[in-house]
Amino acid sequence: METFFNIRYEFDRNTVHNRLRKTIQEKRPGYICVADGNILALVHRDADYRRTVDEAMFSICDSSWVPLFLRHLYGIRRSHYCGAQMFRDVVEGSSYRMAFLGGGAQVLRDLRTGITPWNPAVAGMPFVELPFCPVEEFDYSAIAARLNDSGADIIWVALGAPKQEQFMQRLLPHLSHGVMIGVGAVFNFYSGHVRRAPAWMRSLHLEFLYRIFTEPRKQLKRCRDILITLPSIFFKEKSGQKLPCF
Repeated sequence: METFFNIRYEFDRNTVHNRLRKTIQEKRPGYICVADGNILALVHRDADYRRTVDEAMFSICDSSWVPLFLRHLYGIRRSHYCGAQMFRDVVEGSSYRMAFLGGGAQVLRDLRTGITPWNPAVAGMPFVELPFCPVEEFDYSAIAARLNDSGADIIWVALGAPKQEQFMQRLLPHLSHGVMIGVGAVFNFYSGHVRRAPAWMRSLHLEFLYRIFTEPRKQLKRCRDILITLPSIFFKEKSGQKLPCF
């Protein structure tokens, strides 16, 4: 792992999967954050949320801009590993028992339909709709009991940041095993409810523009907050100073 911008990133895909596999084999619970630009900004605006991200096993780099920043600042080459790709890699290429938490009932039904062709065993795995409520009000004991009984090795959580990371942190003490991974909009992508940006836009680091166009109310505020916070984050990283929480 390497720490940049106050996030403990694991950039190497093989290492990500090896650590995931080892934790599952050892039957230890844990959680992984999928750190996009929104999380990058949030950890510098909220001290409690930063601690939540710090307590994860590690974060994968979901932002294609972070490697560009690192190349500019340090002359080093790192790659990003987006949550949507990690989700497909794990679901399609593994024999793990999984559970899928979050989203609405229709999203979960369409997600099951959409990803079962990748891995037919998914059809018999739990897809659990979570109630719409503040993070403090979930019945974590009941949720964990169901997950523990299911034998899930990997628990995909799609509640959006910062809620999904806070959810995973609170659920962790109740789990006997299983690695949670917060995947944001991935359920919407693979259920067909939200389209991803075309590959050419992603290759040019312009996916955020597509998201703004398709979800303006949600994404404009998010991008505004990122842009407001980014200059300070970048300057502090460049000057080698410890970043403050605002």
